[in-house]
Amino acid sequence: MLRFFQWVCRFNFGNFEREEFKKFLRMGLIFALIIGVYWTLRPLKDAIFIQLVDKLHLPYAKTVSVLALLPLVMFYTKLLEKTSREKMLIILPSFYGISVLVFSALMSIAQAPPEELALRSAPQLLATKCLGYLWYLFVESFGSLVVALFWAFAADSTDPTQAKRGFPLVVTMGQIGGIICPYGIGGLPHRLHLTTDTLSMVILGILILAIIPLVRYFLRATPKNLLQSFHGKNEKEEEKKQEPGFLEGLKLMLKHRYLIGIFAANFIYEVVVTIFDFNFKIAAGAEYSGVALSRYLSLYGSSVNIVSLTCLLLGISNVTRFLGIGVALAAMPIIVGCALFGFLSLDSLAFLFALMVGSKAINYALNGPALKQLYIPTTPDVRFKAQAWIETFGSRASKETGSLFNMLLAPLQSAFGAVLGRAHYLMLSGALGFPLLGLWLVVAIFLGRTFRRAIENKKMVC
Repeated sequence: MLRFFQWVCRFNFGNFEREEFKKFLRMGLIFALIIGVYWTLRPLKDAIFIQLVDKLHLPYAKTVSVLALLPLVMFYTKLLEKTSREKMLIILPSFYGISVLVFSALMSIAQAPPEELALRSAPQLLATKCLGYLWYLFVESFGSLVVALFWAFAADSTDPTQAKRGFPLVVTMGQIGGIICPYGIGGLPHRLHLTTDTLSMVILGILILAIIPLVRYFLRATPKNLLQSFHGKNEKEEEKKQEPGFLEGLKLMLKHRYLIGIFAANFIYEVVVTIFDFNFKIAAGAEYSGVALSRYLSLYGSSVNIVSLTCLLLGISNVTRFLGIGVALAAMPIIVGCALFGFLSLDSLAFLFALMVGSKAINYALNGPALKQLYIPTTPDVRFKAQAWIETFGSRASKETGSLFNMLLAPLQSAFGAVLGRAHYLMLSGALGFPLLGLWLVVAIFLGRTFRRAIENKKMVC
């Protein structure tokens, strides 16, 4: 069975040595669990927030998350300075696993049909809304910190040759987790005719805690020579230039054009997709409510990963293998540009569902693995600290930018009416989106060339 699976992977990703193949299977299993949990939490984040607060408050929740993550990343950076990578992959899952179990108990009380929520007193309603915001921020931090930590750990234990064929395999296994968990866990309360998402959250808490023994097994079973990362000729010189501290990740990013480019690629994608996402959630919230909304958004999560997995199995990773990271990075703004044109032309829940599934799936299958490989010719400080800043605050800041833009919808509709106000909103979306996509294309070409030169010269970029 292992030989057959290895043959399938060889066709899609390249030739693996036996122990190397086992390494990426173990790494992929960890990632499958992380992505499965993450893609189940994401629909629950939005569905529960819409139920406890309001769908029009989604942009405001995005705004608050940027400020709330600042002290959390400060604490995370301090831990990185004092704690090994292995311990960090124990500390974070422990915190998030236990916290999800606590939230599950609270949601069993807080979630209720709209008619019951209307009967609650003002202090109870305020507490319910605060819980909705707290839950939203909690899930946002999970996606930022745990996923970023995993990829920092992966880049820190993999050389470029292995990563070129191994990372797409890891992402493929992650998509399998992202297919099974949202549909199997996120939609479970609706199928069992329950009124809250407590059962889903209890299962997710247990799965997060299961990451800990998997990480320990990975480190114990993988040969030490396969846990070595890329070493450039100037690595020691680069490390001497870097000092510890909370702001070091930000300083590193601002100091190097390469890291600013990675930030820009993440930023522009998230801005445009945040606009898509808001309109999709508004349409879904108008059509469904309660655990039915959780089930629908969970189906969306599974669909994203089904399409992403299909792309990977059809060999989309060969774009990176044969044409290079530069081509893979440059293809993404062109694809998103086509999606933006469709968004401006069509307006229905079914189309927005398909648009979001396609945009997310292509990003995870093609753009994501390519961006992760960009951290390989960098020092450990960059892989952990700068990457945390880019993928936490970069992602949050971009979503905040998109959310600030989305806040225009309500006043535009108040001023011009629902139909004309939305028409103005769409026109502004195009005016903002297309220039950003042009800039993204230029940045992608620069990143691809810089990465290629660093690997050819066996030199650290920063």
